[in-house]
Order: sequence, then structure tokens, then C-alpha cells
Amino acid sequence: MTVSNAIVAGPDEHGLGEELAALGVEIARIDGLVTATKLEDAGIADADLFVLTDVEEATGIPVAKELNPDVRIVTYASRSLPEFVATVADLAVDPDLLDAATVAEELTDDDEP
Repeated sequence: MTVSNAIVAGPDEHGLGEELAALGVEIARIDGLVTATKLEDAGIADADLFVLTDVEEATGIPVAKELNPDVRIVTYASRSLPEFVATVADLAVDPDLLDAATVAEELTDDDEP
């Protein structure tokens, strides 16, 4: 899957957004509540990737999928997703297990299905 643009929602203390940008991905950011309006303003309709770093904002995941059914949902957080959205996310990564550079490389790898 070629990733050309991504939305990073939540604090990005591990720098995943910067690592994706270094690989040529255009990054839009959402701070605070993840709402339909903020997702639309950030360009969810054309986004290839929606990265959530704050599981407290997990309700934004189904909203993102509703606005763009093809967007790939990735959580990059130490805490687990709430059960009601865990099956909607495509990938959940713990920053303590994989660093941001490795995750960014894997997400932008053209060999990904």
C-alpha cells in the first residue's frame, strides 16, 4: 500500500508523524477531540492512514472509517484500545515494542497488502 498522506491524532511524543514525513508522507494533525469536523478539515476523505496516539479518543476511529472506508487505521499507544473499537483498527502498535522509525517504514512499505 502506498501511503501519500496521513492524519496523526493525539500527542505524538514518539515522533511517528515526523518519521512518516521523513519518508515523504504528507501529515495533517488533530489535537484534542477527534470529531467529524476536525477529521474533515484534516482531509480524511483523501487520507491513506489515520494514526491515533491517544486511546482516550478512540471514538474517532469509527468516525474516520465512516468518512473514509478505505483509510487504514493504526493506533500507536501503550494502552489497549477499548473493546468497542478494537476490531475496527487495522493495526495496534505499542511504542515500547517498536520504535517510530520502524513503524513508519513498515506503514510505507510498498509490499504491504
